[in-house]
Amino acid sequence: MTTLTSRQRAILEAFDAAREAQPRLPAISIAERLSISEGELQAARLGRDVWSLPLTPRDLASRMHKLGRVKALTRSRLAVLEQEGVYPRLGGGGPHMGLMLAPGGLDLRLLFSQWHWTCLIRDVLPVGKGDATVRWSLQVFNRHGRALHKCFALDEEPTPAWQALAKAGNVVPPAFTQSMPREERPLPQVPELAAEWAAMSDVHQFFGLLRRHGLERREANELMEGHFTRSLPPRAAEDVLWRAAEQRLPMMLFVASPGCVQIRTGQLVMPERRGDWLNLFGHRFTLHLDVMAITHVWRVFKPNRDGGVTSLEAFDAEGELVLQLYAERQEGRPERPTWRRLLEGCQTQEAVA
Repeated sequence: MTTLTSRQRAILEAFDAAREAQPRLPAISIAERLSISEGELQAARLGRDVWSLPLTPRDLASRMHKLGRVKALTRSRLAVLEQEGVYPRLGGGGPHMGLMLAPGGLDLRLLFSQWHWTCLIRDVLPVGKGDATVRWSLQVFNRHGRALHKCFALDEEPTPAWQALAKAGNVVPPAFTQSMPREERPLPQVPELAAEWAAMSDVHQFFGLLRRHGLERREANELMEGHFTRSLPPRAAEDVLWRAAEQRLPMMLFVASPGCVQIRTGQLVMPERRGDWLNLFGHRFTLHLDVMAITHVWRVFKPNRDGGVTSLEAFDAEGELVLQLYAERQEGRPERPTWRRLLEGCQTQEAVA
């Protein structure tokens, strides 16, 4: 093991003290207390329960279906989506993107260009009086040390795939860079945006539209206000989750980090409010949403061959998308009218209030 720097030693001491006091305290909470990135915290543990994985993003992702039962977790700034299941085999998507298609299961879109450091982590956690269990996890970070995706082994005995990752691991440290705050800029003027938006025949064409004009999603929503988008009050995200659960409306929840989009499809459970957080504790899935930190919500309509689809999009104060909601829909079928009425009701109630 390489000699520790004074900074690494200080991080390890703080980590050990935090885990001694609260054995199940999440690493991200410890990192926030230390004002460092979660990636830097885990990198300080290299050689002591953490190992770098010398695999390309696609190679690593191609092995994930062999990991057995896992809890998969993706976090945006204000939302955390956790699901239990088995990864599907990695599909296509090109050199910079991978697809794990499993509607109703672990359904992910992987942006490999953002994957900077992947590591294997071994945590010892208490269970009952004096007993402990080992929890293995695979975690992916971007160049700023932000966690992009995590998965935790759920099988009592790790599969051979976990053992193979352990053998491949090394203690080569990652090189992280400091993230810079977003720069505010005036809203760009894109006169042709409305016509190009109206011409879409598939919702996936929207990403190309943004790239062509150098737009962020929030900016496009602002430019199309009153045409294809409608600004809703920040509390609309919470209201819609409650109403969708009450109406037993099958939903698609999208939570995205810069390097992974995780999608949960199915009916919702009734939310539970705990402080600023709204929580959905469902069967094999959990959603945590910091509703009080949401600053902008939009109802967004995108044309397609089946009559168009409507989504609710929630953003934080920095303009990052934190949660996206659609009604469950099969390709080739029109969108559920109940979903459109539900979203239209949000605006109507705000106007009446």
